[in-house]
Amino acid sequence: MFTRRSTMALGLGAAAVTLAPLKASASIPTVEDAVADFTGGASVADEGVSVIAPEIAENGENVPVEVDAPGAVAIMLLAPGNPTPRVVDVRFGEASGAPRLATRLRLGETQEVTAYAQMADGSYKRGKAEVRVTIGGCGG
Repeated sequence: MFTRRSTMALGLGAAAVTLAPLKASASIPTVEDAVADFTGGASVADEGVSVIAPEIAENGENVPVEVDAPGAVAIMLLAPGNPTPRVVDVRFGEASGAPRLATRLRLGETQEVTAYAQMADGSYKRGKAEVRVTIGGCGG
């Protein structure tokens, strides 16, 4: 049997669950915010970073992407067409091998995947690869 107190608690719980996705989506940074956070607002050179990805991905659920950034100490990978654009952050320690990243991404639509690299001297570089997606991988 429902009491007044349990009915109010149930109603407040339902309201909190309903509003939770709105609060979470408001905290997702934009591409510009992610770049500014990674680079600290420094200028970025369009050279020195190779992004290797398929030209056409028949299914966006599983797209292989490789990044090669000689001399990098950190790499950030962005997929601006995704609901959450900042998809990978990697920092390389002193004992790391070559500064390379190989991963698989879910891409929601055709987009330009961009890698930003922080170099050992404090400079920043970027590379891009256009991936045409025939079936998006971020649908719900």
